[in-house]
Amino acid sequence: MTQLDHHHDPPGPAVPGQPTDAVGGDAAGAVVAGAVVAGEASAVRLPGRRQRILERRDPWYADPWDDPNVTDALAVERPPRSGRRAKTIVFTLGAIAIVGVLVIGAVGLWYLGKINPPGNAGAARSFTVDSTDTLQTVSERLQKDGLVADASVFRWYVSHHDGLELTPGYYQIRPDDHMGNVMLALNTPPSATYQQITFPEGYTIAKMATRLNSVSPRLSVADFTTAATNGVVRSTYSPEGVTSLEGLLFPDTYQVSNAETATQVVNRMVLLMERVGAQENLDARAAQLGLTPYQVLIIASMIEREAKFDSDRGKIARVIYNRLDPAVDMPLQIDATLFYGQDPNATFAQVKDVDTPYNTYLHNGLPPTPIANPGRASIEAALNPTPNPAQGDPICVGLPADATCRYLYYVKIDEEGHHAFSATVEQQQANIDKATAAGVLG
Repeated sequence: MTQLDHHHDPPGPAVPGQPTDAVGGDAAGAVVAGAVVAGEASAVRLPGRRQRILERRDPWYADPWDDPNVTDALAVERPPRSGRRAKTIVFTLGAIAIVGVLVIGAVGLWYLGKINPPGNAGAARSFTVDSTDTLQTVSERLQKDGLVADASVFRWYVSHHDGLELTPGYYQIRPDDHMGNVMLALNTPPSATYQQITFPEGYTIAKMATRLNSVSPRLSVADFTTAATNGVVRSTYSPEGVTSLEGLLFPDTYQVSNAETATQVVNRMVLLMERVGAQENLDARAAQLGLTPYQVLIIASMIEREAKFDSDRGKIARVIYNRLDPAVDMPLQIDATLFYGQDPNATFAQVKDVDTPYNTYLHNGLPPTPIANPGRASIEAALNPTPNPAQGDPICVGLPADATCRYLYYVKIDEEGHHAFSATVEQQQANIDKATAAGVLG
């Protein structure tokens, strides 16, 4: 207890009708005493003058930290939560943003993989657009055929790249190609898309069909073969009753559009052969030889299959004409005729005795049809065979003076494909022995 506890303020003036404090304090002291007795948590409130005195003498007098009720409450008070909530919100929003970026990135990579598949595009495949097709049906068939990765992505790509105008016809599309290239191919009308196809001289219908299909897969081997043999397409040189166009298709380089059918291609080849025939005056010159244009083309086809060098073509033509001469009456014995329609891997010994209309060892005269499609040089040779050798030619030595010296035999004499020609069996056998010794003949 301090001295202040024994200090009494002087009593104030008495108020009429109010009892004075028995202790000497005024009515306000009684109020304070009552507040203390009641245990109020608030600071003791003394009359103004006394409180000021106490506060001047003891600055800690009215310190609220001395009140156990206040200090206990302060001791357990938690810090404000508003800052923690803000951090939580920022963290959550950041996490959402990161997830969003990752999702967008994943979707973008997936989308790019569909638009431009990894790796190189494959070989072009045939794709047909029908008159009833829509973008929906085309996209679904593209996916089914393995030409695009996703039909819906293709439709989306088309809709965001100026659309697609579908034209019925045939198209060449590469699998696993960029969708932009697929769209470009489909936006190019078939009539404006061409493949260059070369048919070498001496090719048969079967070989031409295979070559065409290898360049333009939509034109099947069967379709071309049928178009060239069913009689729908005719040539001015076709004899009555013959439907095959063997020998009547001109071998050349053609630009074949994706709008063309096999029949149309065959028809173009027939027309070109007719044009070449007209340029070579085939009808009139064949008549001079006592033959039909078709028979000249049969001879030309054999020349084409036998000769490799132009210098040999006219002489081979002369051998054929000499053997067809009734005065000679010899079978043609053209090796190439034996293989027509036979296994291309068969040997000469295997086909020599096979009895077919094309076996010119067994049957005299011309085979029933050409055995290949001849080029211009062979047609010209068939129309203009080399003359027989003059009497002073070395191959005519030893013949009777009244005998006609004719080219009747030939054999391949070197690896390059040149031929040696002779007028007698003995000369032919000598040439065969020479070629065998050189390893040309087996």
